[in-house]
Amino acid sequence: MNQSRQLDFLGPDHWHELYPIAKGDNQSPIELHTKDIRHDPSLLPWSASYDPGSCKSILNNGKTCRVVFDDTFDRSMLRGGPLTGPYRLRQFHLHWGSSDDHGSEHTVDGVKYAAELHLVHWNPKYNTFGEALKQPDGIAVVGIFLKIGHEKGEFQLFLDALDKVKTKGKEAPFTQFDPSCLFPACRDYWTYHGSFTTPPCEECIVWLLLKEPITVSSDQMAKLRSLFSSAENEPPVPLVGNWRPPQPIKGRVVRASFK
Repeated sequence: MNQSRQLDFLGPDHWHELYPIAKGDNQSPIELHTKDIRHDPSLLPWSASYDPGSCKSILNNGKTCRVVFDDTFDRSMLRGGPLTGPYRLRQFHLHWGSSDDHGSEHTVDGVKYAAELHLVHWNPKYNTFGEALKQPDGIAVVGIFLKIGHEKGEFQLFLDALDKVKTKGKEAPFTQFDPSCLFPACRDYWTYHGSFTTPPCEECIVWLLLKEPITVSSDQMAKLRSLFSSAENEPPVPLVGNWRPPQPIKGRVVRASFK
């Protein structure tokens, strides 16, 4: 059994047996308790300038659905907020549950959202994505919560492409998409130092978690759940419940950009 298969088989509680950092002091996700979070007036607004032409493809890797961007130069960039310099967009992906009442990785005062969107950026001062993974400020992830309500048209553009990547290992062209169309109107955020929520769980992430969720419909969430974590030639296994449970905060400070 290869390592990836072994991890699927064992589940999140056993990841540390292969990747000890998964039990480290800066793991994600965490539970946010807003009464314990202080406003930090030194936190700046953040901005994203994404080039729709940098969007390349959509991929089902059996764990999530990922949209991949050209990150060979400074095309689609994230700036400001808690970041010391510009970061390049590499990919976005989602985490979701088996039903609408859960699926997000972070929780806010005990609230679980239906899904959580992660836009993954890396710090080009480290020259390669692989090198950035080894640095505490190597990666910046914008996290956006999805709650259930009315349909979101911009999200549908992405969902319509899922038909081409129903099963694990499938990849299809997906171009001219600017993911900033998925941002909520309000740019308020929480920030803390954490990790990837999938193995090897490297502790290299500056998180920007947006306070305001975006709204999608129950039908739109069902479309996400219509993906399979199995390959085309295998018995079908639905791709659901790909969220990691909350990890201990271990003395870390979460800061808010807003009062």
